Amino acid sequence: MTRPASLGELRSSGWVSRPVKEELRANVVRALSEGRPLVPGVVGYEGTVVPQLANALLAGHDVIFLGERGQAKTRIIRSMTNLLDEWLPVVAGSEINDDPYHPVSKHARHLVAERGEETPIEWVPRERRFGEKLATPDTSIADLIGEVDPIKVAEGRYLSDELTIHYGLLPRTNRGVFSINELPDLAERIQVGLLNVLEERDVQIRGYKIQLPLDVVLFASANPEDYTNRGRIITPLKDRFGAQIRTHYPLDVEHELAIVEQEARPLVAEGLAVKVPDFMSEIVAEISQLARRSPHVNQRSGVSARMSIANYETLVANAMRRALTCAEREVVPRVSDLDAIAASTSGKIEIETVEDGREGQVLDRIVKTAVVEVFRARVSPERLGEIVRSFEEGLVIDAGEDVPAARYTEVLAAVPALAPVLAELEVGESPAGIASGIELVLEGLHLTKRLNKDALGARASYRSRG
Repeated sequence: MTRPASLGELRSSGWVSRPVKEELRANVVRALSEGRPLVPGVVGYEGTVVPQLANALLAGHDVIFLGERGQAKTRIIRSMTNLLDEWLPVVAGSEINDDPYHPVSKHARHLVAERGEETPIEWVPRERRFGEKLATPDTSIADLIGEVDPIKVAEGRYLSDELTIHYGLLPRTNRGVFSINELPDLAERIQVGLLNVLEERDVQIRGYKIQLPLDVVLFASANPEDYTNRGRIITPLKDRFGAQIRTHYPLDVEHELAIVEQEARPLVAEGLAVKVPDFMSEIVAEISQLARRSPHVNQRSGVSARMSIANYETLVANAMRRALTCAEREVVPRVSDLDAIAASTSGKIEIETVEDGREGQVLDRIVKTAVVEVFRARVSPERLGEIVRSFEEGLVIDAGEDVPAARYTEVLAAVPALAPVLAELEVGESPAGIASGIELVLEGLHLTKRLNKDALGARASYRSRG
């Protein structure tokens, strides 16, 4: 469809101007009525954060999201552009998206006064109506609000001329959505400059006797005050936000898994087939869940969902490296690959201890507990007695990173009681899948104190406890 190109054509088309908050409200109403998600791609907030966000948008509130790192605060804010109209008409050449019916900048006012119904119109897509600023200590009022443009002054204009203004990020996001990430990091004297934006809905630019009315919805994100010591949100500014919404980490393994499956980058290599058993994915998710409950992990700094994603990717990468080393074409992660996730975990959790070397011990305990939890949930205990008896008769099984998958098919032939357990784990009939299932069973029996394990480097031997 051809969009109107002039002010007169815009009036004739019947287009109606409305504030951004009304635009968001109307589109939220439509989305809820049609059963569409307000924040696509965000998992686990359907019954907690999203209803609060919907209430805030329907009420026309500015919103601050409060939560630890890795809780999708920025992603939620950026998704708000999906709730704007697809296209918005503005006065041609306007730096601040002037409403053709109600222009506020000097450029737009003069153009409309001069050209009248022939004023040219431009159409701005919803993506260009979003502005974002990461709050840093060096952020200035000029960055956010505006300042005199020395180049325009050098061209011959007077300092008092409104056309010499270099608009900051907020005015340039007029009639849109603006986000400030990590708001407490913004210097308190700069936070004061936002008070008018949130209450009077205008900005005052230094040296100019103007009050520029703005139509903008402000979102902000912040970490809890007990986590960050870098700054604080001043009370008058906090008071002006209509809604404060607390985010959270995934509440259960299912949501953790859904996030991992959605966000983890697929590892693809020519000639290799990658398959991750469900129980290995569950172990990765369970590790994060246990870390969030561990008294040895600093819960104020949080355990981000990024840890689950990075651990999953590292697990698959290690399995791929192992498969290439053993000249295998199928990549299936095993329990022995879990040793590799220490590299992707260490930088993402803070251990509550002053003793050297304790971090590795805490992580090792968490990983073992996760393996036990998944083993108990996945394997029926009544199937294990005959397997244990095979070890009591002298069976010893070598496992580990350097053991090729084909060796595990020999184990299956020697211990037929493993077959129903592997069927229960749904590992399939490939050697790599069988190897993954057998390692879970062996490690699970060891951790539940039914087998002994002798570990030396990448190799481990499982034997009877007798």
